[in-house]
Amino acid sequence: MLFPLLILLLFIPIFLSGRRQRRQLAETQKLQAALEVGDVVMTTSGLRATVVDASYEDTVDLEIADGVVTTWVRAAVREKVNPVVEPGVVEPGVIDAPAAPVVTSGEASPSATDDKTPSLDKAPSLEKDDSANGTSRN
Repeated sequence: MLFPLLILLLFIPIFLSGRRQRRQLAETQKLQAALEVGDVVMTTSGLRATVVDASYEDTVDLEIADGVVTTWVRAAVREKVNPVVEPGVVEPGVIDAPAAPVVTSGEASPSATDDKTPSLDKAPSLEKDDSANGTSRN
């Protein structure tokens, strides 16, 4: 009597995880079939790209950089990453640079008085040395 109950307790987690995997697979296939031009997607290898052509049944063209378009199998698309832009929220990686100071004709420019400007006298030598990694041995 105890043995069938033990077998049943072992198969319940296996059955539930199988259902969850099938549901995730169906959602992923639905997402891959619904790709449209302009969607930002993440591939299974972690590459973020923009869909530029989704007219083929098995493949999709992704723009991975400005002017660089590659063809991928639809199954390689893992998720959509369409960012929602909320008002007042700054996107990561976007830095607002401070405005440049206005220099009138009577004032000296800040770079002329700055002592931290690199000098050409202190520039590294472009001559080849014999060290293994390109650094001088001195």
